[in-house]
Amino acid sequence: QVQLIESGGGLAHVGDSLTLSCSSTGRPFTSYTVGWFRQAPGKEREVVAVVSWSGIDPYYVDSVKGRFTVARDHSKNTVYLRMNNLTLEDTAVYYCALRNPNKFTSRAPEDFQNWGQGTQVTVSS
Repeated sequence: QVQLIESGGGLAHVGDSLTLSCSSTGRPFTSYTVGWFRQAPGKEREVVAVVSWSGIDPYYVDSVKGRFTVARDHSKNTVYLRMNNLTLEDTAVYYCALRNPNKFTSRAPEDFQNWGQGTQVTVSS
């Protein structure tokens, strides 16, 4: 069983940077595609970035392109989300999850599993 744990959230100001981490207490998840999602108050959960096991050519939602970078370190069984130039709109709870292996290209939250508990990111002016 893979139990994901997100960490690294906190308070930041506009323009600051934060790095989130997604790790596992269970067996390694190096062979899985991993998604980063976020959910702001009153809004639906949205995909932020998706990275395959190889780490090559990750997907980013348009609103974070050029600011966020996703990377994975198999030796540490960890996936990172580096967030630069934060904006107020980045305030949300951030989650990581594993894509169902049968959903090859999906970015929909319902096709991901083993969700972590989330980590809060709050950006203020």
